[in-house]
Amino acid sequence: MRDMRMALPDAAIYVYDNNSTDHTIAKASEAGAIIRRERLQGKGHVIRRMFADIEADFFVLIDGDGTYEAAAAPKMIRLALENAHDTVMGVRLHERAEAYRAGHVLGNKVLTGLVVRLFGRGQSDMLSGYRLFSRRFVKSFPAISSGFETETELTVHALQLNMSMGEVSTRYVERPEGSFSKLNTYRDGFRILGTIINLLKQERPFLFFGLIGVCLALIGGVTGMRSVLDFIETHTVLHLPSAVLATGFEILAALALVCGVILNSVALGRQEAKRLAYLALSAPPRIEF
Repeated sequence: MRDMRMALPDAAIYVYDNNSTDHTIAKASEAGAIIRRERLQGKGHVIRRMFADIEADFFVLIDGDGTYEAAAAPKMIRLALENAHDTVMGVRLHERAEAYRAGHVLGNKVLTGLVVRLFGRGQSDMLSGYRLFSRRFVKSFPAISSGFETETELTVHALQLNMSMGEVSTRYVERPEGSFSKLNTYRDGFRILGTIINLLKQERPFLFFGLIGVCLALIGGVTGMRSVLDFIETHTVLHLPSAVLATGFEILAALALVCGVILNSVALGRQEAKRLAYLALSAPPRIEF
């Protein structure tokens, strides 16, 4: 808190209590922070509440565990002002394994790479908890997630609307003594993966259902190959169950493809509506230094 006050002396600093049992709120209050509370457990609920309650030109979001470098915040704001960015990511650089566990590093790389493959250009540290947003990003963001998967949702929102994005490298250190992370490598990793799949279904349904249709068509082709060869040789269907099963797979493949085509039109309409909501808000200020 004191580091952020030194880095951004003119900013209003909010600290959100999410049912904490330590002395975070007392210490933040003593340091002059504005205290708010969100009783629904989970980072996604806190972000949804923050984005709804706070008004500002730029929002700097930082985890309150003391692991991020407060001095990077002015650099992020400067980059946003120079380039009219809607979002700037604090990319984590760490020197000690205690700060960023190997499992988390690998998981971040895999999930970030997957999002880049599925949704286009991305950022190199998708799961960073240190970000800057413009007002029109915040007020057009339909926060749905409840937990740590909200970072994925934030990234995909920026990619789908083709927002201007930037990155600033920031030092990442281990938590203070007595502080423990609530992030579980496997549990939250699978939750994030599930969020990516769900967002793919919502935002790119033709790709999602098209892949399902291709898999079903291939299974149907392999299942029915023997019946087709028998019919070519004997003009008789000798393996009727296989032929019926293959026909079922091919029908399902066609249905998946049709669903993808229809839902792709729906997704396009939703994307246009989000884009119009985004454009209805004022652009971030741009200042030449």
